[in-house]
Amino acid sequence: MSTLHVISHSPFGDNRLSSCLRLLGSNDGLLLCGDAVYALQPGSEPLKALEHANLGARLFALEEDLQARGISSDAARAIDYPAFVQLSLDHDKVNSWL
Repeated sequence: MSTLHVISHSPFGDNRLSSCLRLLGSNDGLLLCGDAVYALQPGSEPLKALEHANLGARLFALEEDLQARGISSDAARAIDYPAFVQLSLDHDKVNSWL
């Protein structure tokens, strides 16, 4: 059973990202949206944690949020809203980290 984890809060304000990374299964995906895309800032501790998690092709970020915050990253695959919907359908469940 696979889960798409969705985080929208800044990784600098709480521990949602680190908690999520501890719970990720081998088939789970992680989508960063809203202020969570700040985790992809070069040299940041959240980016180091994401790289250490070795998510590869299972790490996504909403392109619109990356652009709005002026962030560019090769660590996550930038996706649009239709791709977000498809990701939701491709996984058995979706867990939003509110």
